Amino acid sequence: MTPPLSPASVSELVEAVRSTPRLLAVGAGTKPRLSSVNATKLSMKRLSGLIEYDPSEFTFTAMAGTPLREIAAALGERGQYMPFDPPLLDTGATLGGTVAAGLSGSGRFRFGGLRDFILGVQFVDGSGRLLRLGGKVVKNAAGFDLPKFFVGSLGRFGVLAEITFKVFPRPESSVTLKLATSDVASAYRIMIDAANTRWEPQALDLPPGSDGVCLRLAGPMSALTEIAKEILARWPGRLLSAAEAEELWSDLREFRWAHPGGVLAKVALTPQTLPAFYQAASAIEGARVHISAGGNLAFFSFPPRLDTTSVDGALAKLGLSGLTLRGDAPLWWGARARSKIAESVKQALDPVQRFPSLDN
Repeated sequence: MTPPLSPASVSELVEAVRSTPRLLAVGAGTKPRLSSVNATKLSMKRLSGLIEYDPSEFTFTAMAGTPLREIAAALGERGQYMPFDPPLLDTGATLGGTVAAGLSGSGRFRFGGLRDFILGVQFVDGSGRLLRLGGKVVKNAAGFDLPKFFVGSLGRFGVLAEITFKVFPRPESSVTLKLATSDVASAYRIMIDAANTRWEPQALDLPPGSDGVCLRLAGPMSALTEIAKEILARWPGRLLSAAEAEELWSDLREFRWAHPGGVLAKVALTPQTLPAFYQAASAIEGARVHISAGGNLAFFSFPPRLDTTSVDGALAKLGLSGLTLRGDAPLWWGARARSKIAESVKQALDPVQRFPSLDN
């Protein structure tokens, strides 16, 4: 096996791209299926570090290989955070890998996903050009918002070198309620109803194997106490202790519930397709399903060496598309329609097809 390229500077990164006919950038390897393609691997581990951080402007710029936990620690010292709850933070995921995978966590429900926080990128395209798109301040809105196309691009458009994000102040307090459910239909109704109230939940998830919807609130504790009382007066449930809540959200964020060595995938849903998707996925022996973002996102896991063709067919029938993050399974699940604009961006940024195609 050819050892990965490992540039230590942006200039070395540019030279590595220019001198390699087919390559793909990789981060910490926390989502290995995304880079399981026939191409020279380009490790981003040495391109790490926070370049700029202006707490007064609520923005930071970091190298693509920077571990998320380092960024979270720096933000935390100034009372700020990434509201989209980036997954695999403790496991070692990098900023660039998270952007390429398009991964957002439970906080996506209230604040929007990673795509809503990215402001600018510096990257090397397929022609070996070092380009900068977007800006480093929130008010910069000039030009075509191309940086957002890198979210979920799987490294197929170019190699990210630097990325700029906006961040938010960390809430003063948070509480988590577990609302009792008897089946996915009752969970679906709670999610729909809770999403349309004035309570503005920060997160609204149905954990794997759970008998309850988990609803997280954030803000001043005096207000949270009153809102929690209102919610528990409407639905049976209980207030989780701080330790229980921390364990819950940490386990979901790090995918500790998933089958070790098995398949882990994500699929974008709508609340209306949630019951049918849940039924199809749950019909597979050993399936574990986490519904997140108020029913707009699902993560599912199956044991190793299990035939999952029925789920693939069910997703296609529902018009849903899934993406494998880990495990021995096809990269894409279900519907595989490719937008013409994505194809146009790919052609513009990688005319010589230096990076793998969007389909593998």
